[in-house]
Amino acid sequence: MYALPLQVIDNFLLNYNLGDVLVLVLVLGLLGTLPLRSKSVTGLFLGTFGFLFLITPLSLMGNEWVLHFLGVGLIFVGPMIVIMDR
Repeated sequence: MYALPLQVIDNFLLNYNLGDVLVLVLVLGLLGTLPLRSKSVTGLFLGTFGFLFLITPLSLMGNEWVLHFLGVGLIFVGPMIVIMDR
């Protein structure tokens, strides 16, 4: 009864991995923090996502090293933004 809709959803989701989802949530969350106009919230958000990019295994992110390098960059940029707010 529900086989056709589940197959369509499954075929759609097979094209994406956890790295793609994390990037999407990062962009949407960053857009959500911008109206707050708080550099400390934005910096903490970026630092947290940098940590998430680093601890997520490469096998779940489609073996993309770029996302690990993005995580390292965000870990350095996030606290700098928090310090600039003070």
